[in-house]
Amino acid sequence: MKKRIIDFSPPDISMWEIHEVEKVLRSGWITTGPKTKILECRLAAYIETGKINIDCSTSNGETEYSNRVICLNSATAAEELNLRILGVGPGDEVIVPAYTYTATASAVIHCGAKVVFVDIQKDGDSITHMPEMDYEALEEAITPKTKAVVTVDLGGIVCDYDRIFEIVERKKSLFTPLRSGSTPLDNLASRIQHAIGRIAIIADCAHSLGASRIVSQTGTEKMAYPKCKYCGAIADFTDFSFHAVKNFTTAEGGASTWLPLADIDNAEIYKMYQLLSLHGQDKSALAKTKSGSWEYDIIGPWYKCNMTDIMASIGLGQLDRYLGFLDRRKEMIGRYDIMCDQLGIKHLIHYTERITSSGHLYLTRIPGASDEIRREIIIKLAERGISTNVHYKPLPMMSAYKEMGWDIKDFPNTYDYYKNLITLPLHTKLTDEDMEYVISNYKEVVSEYI
Repeated sequence: MKKRIIDFSPPDISMWEIHEVEKVLRSGWITTGPKTKILECRLAAYIETGKINIDCSTSNGETEYSNRVICLNSATAAEELNLRILGVGPGDEVIVPAYTYTATASAVIHCGAKVVFVDIQKDGDSITHMPEMDYEALEEAITPKTKAVVTVDLGGIVCDYDRIFEIVERKKSLFTPLRSGSTPLDNLASRIQHAIGRIAIIADCAHSLGASRIVSQTGTEKMAYPKCKYCGAIADFTDFSFHAVKNFTTAEGGASTWLPLADIDNAEIYKMYQLLSLHGQDKSALAKTKSGSWEYDIIGPWYKCNMTDIMASIGLGQLDRYLGFLDRRKEMIGRYDIMCDQLGIKHLIHYTERITSSGHLYLTRIPGASDEIRREIIIKLAERGISTNVHYKPLPMMSAYKEMGWDIKDFPNTYDYYKNLITLPLHTKLTDEDMEYVISNYKEVVSEYI
C-alpha cells in the first residue's frame, strides 16, 4: 500500500466556520459579545436536549437556556473558575485521578488547594476499560478537608456517576460548608456549599461534549427511574475543552456549566463567572460601548479568561456540524473495534447499553508489552507516516508532581495501564482509505509483538 501521511488530530474546519468568522470580522465586534452569548445558549440547549438547532438569537438575547453555560478561553480556566466559585482554596483537598492530563490537577493547585491523587481500577472499568478511578480508593481518600472530587470522562466515555454520588453521600457527615465571608465571591461560595451539602463533584469533560449515560441521579436529583443525561447535566459543575485537537473546537476555548441550585438564581452564578473571567469588571466591554455607559466598577481583582466572538463564531459553525462529527467517529470506532478484537488487543468500549461516548480518543493496549516495546511500535508506525500518541503519561511521573512528593510506585494500576498504551488517530478528516491504511499497518506492526 502506497505510503500516506496520517496526522494524529487535525481540526475539521470547513467553509461553514470560515464564513461565520468572516461575518464576525466584518461586524466590527470581535471580542466577547453577541456571538459568544448565542453559543452559550445553544450549548446549554444541546446539553439538555441533545438538539443543535434550537434558536437562541432572540431580540433581547434572553432564552430559557440563558445563564446556564459560560464560555471561556480554555477548559483549564473553566475548571479553575468552577473551583473558585465553589469556594475551594488553601486548606482544602481535592481528589483527582492519577491518570489524567495536568490541567485536571493544576487548576486545583492554582486555587491554593491540595491535590490528592487516587489510583485507577485494575485495567480500567470492567465494561468500558476506561481508566476510571478506583472507587474504593476514592472513598478512603476522603477526609474532613475534602471539598471536591474531579472526575475525568477520558476519551469521551462517561464515568460511573451513580457510584460517585453514593460515595460522597455516605461521607456527608465529614463535610463542613464554608462560612460566609466578606466578599461577594465568598458569600456566593458559602451559599453554594450549603446548598450542595456534601463534597462537590466536578466533571472534567474536556473530551466528552455530546457524551451521555443512563444514570439514577445527578447532583441535584434522585430520579424515580434511570434517565439518559448528557455530560454537563450530571455533575454539580462541569468543564469542557474546545481546544484544536478536540471533537468540537473554537481553536482554544472551553466552557463551564453547573446544575441549578435551590434558592440561588442561575443569573447570579452566571454573573459571578463573568466577573471572575473579566478582571472583576461589572460591565462587559459591549455594555461599556453604549452611549453614556463608560463608568464601571471592579468587584474583585480577578482573572482574564473570556472567550471572544471570533472563537465563538468558529464554535457556532462547529455546532451546526457536530452530530455528523459524532456519527462519523462512531463509524470509525466500529472499524477499529473489529481490528482490535481480531488481534486480541484491549481497547476502549465506547458504546454500551448505558453509555454513548463522544468517541474522542481510541486507546489500545498491547498485551504483555513493556514501555520499551510500546515505544518501538510507535516509532515503526511513524516511519510509515502514521502519527500516534499516548493518553496519558501519569501525573505522578511528571517532574512537577514528583517534586510535590508523588511517586508512581504508589499507583500500580495507573502505571500498568499506561506502559503498553497507544492512542490511534481518530478524527473526522480521516477518509475510509486513511482508515484502511492505519488498520493494515497497525496489524502488520503489532503482530510482530503479540
